[in-house]
Amino acid sequence: MKIGVIQATSQTEKNELLYHCTLNTAEKHGYEVINFGCCQDESCYFSYIEIAVMISMLLSSRSVDFIVTGCSSGQGMMLACNSLPDVICGYVENPQDAFLFGRINNGNAVSIPLGLNFGWAGEINLQCTLDKLFEGEFGIGYPPEDADRKKQDALLLKEMNALTKRIAIDVFEQLDKVFCKKVFQKSNVVEYILTHGKEKEILDFIQSNR
Repeated sequence: MKIGVIQATSQTEKNELLYHCTLNTAEKHGYEVINFGCCQDESCYFSYIEIAVMISMLLSSRSVDFIVTGCSSGQGMMLACNSLPDVICGYVENPQDAFLFGRINNGNAVSIPLGLNFGWAGEINLQCTLDKLFEGEFGIGYPPEDADRKKQDALLLKEMNALTKRIAIDVFEQLDKVFCKKVFQKSNVVEYILTHGKEKEILDFIQSNR
């Protein structure tokens, strides 16, 4: 599994912590982690909405398999991600949230509150949350006695998600050009997609609009 780490500029001071906690967990399972920032040395400010579009592009292009993200409350990023194609993003505040999201909802992104209630020992909760997220197989259902029903519900959710959203390239092509120019200023995301992406239409769109 390839896991991307990226969060809004409002929480740049948490990027290294978010990356290292994700890496600590991923290494136990043999997963790869790519840190896209936003970091404190970046001069350009990116809102949670702009980052959510980048997340959709990363997942839609199949450049990565999973995204760990967040913003000050975690809510805005989760809502923005879920409004975009090919993203099913859970709001995870604690280890219980993370464990249940992974086992039951089987999404491909999580948004973590990196400001709200992130006080003393916040880094311990973050590490435990990520440990529980990637503990065991995704989408196996929980509790065990209800596993089959939970798996069917998760599959139905994905089918409904696909029905109610336009395909990725249709959405990207309708985005405001000025907005896209701003998004494409995040050069490490753009270059990674162009190098590792597998969906030609999306790669062509990025290449012609960057």
